[in-house]
Order: sequence, then C-alpha cells, then structure tokens
Amino acid sequence: MRTTVTLDDQLLREAKSLAAQTGVTLNSVIENALREALARRNAATRREKVTLRTFRGHGLQPGVDLNDSAALLDLMNGIE
Repeated sequence: MRTTVTLDDQLLREAKSLAAQTGVTLNSVIENALREALARRNAATRREKVTLRTFRGHGLQPGVDLNDSAALLDLMNGIE
C-alpha cells in the first residue's frame, strides 16, 4: 500500500544512512523499524504478572541506602 508519511529531517537522514550502510531500501528500513516497535509493544502487553514474595519484618532498616550497593554490602557483612 502506498501512503505519505512526514518524518523529522534528522530521523530521515539517519534512516537513509542506515539504508545505504546495510544495502536495503529506505522503505525496508522504515517497515522494519515499525515492525520492531509494534512487536516490542505487543510483547510488553503479553507479559505474565509477577508476584513477589514478601516476608515479615520491620521494613527498611536505618542507614540502608538501596542506591549505594557498596554501603549495602558493607552493612550486610557487618562492616560499619
């Protein structure tokens, strides 16, 4: 099917460059990119629900910074 699509100038340049580098047509680059984007979207909606096990406790302990893995390891190993 033939249609008209308006693309950002930089995006079009990159797509043309990719087409030239890989030896395929610009049409193929655009079709493949669209197929890939749709496949990722469909795969994301088909994921199974994950149930995480939780345990009793008192929550996050004082001084624990989950963004600092080195400090967390030190705390877990009893190093202060």
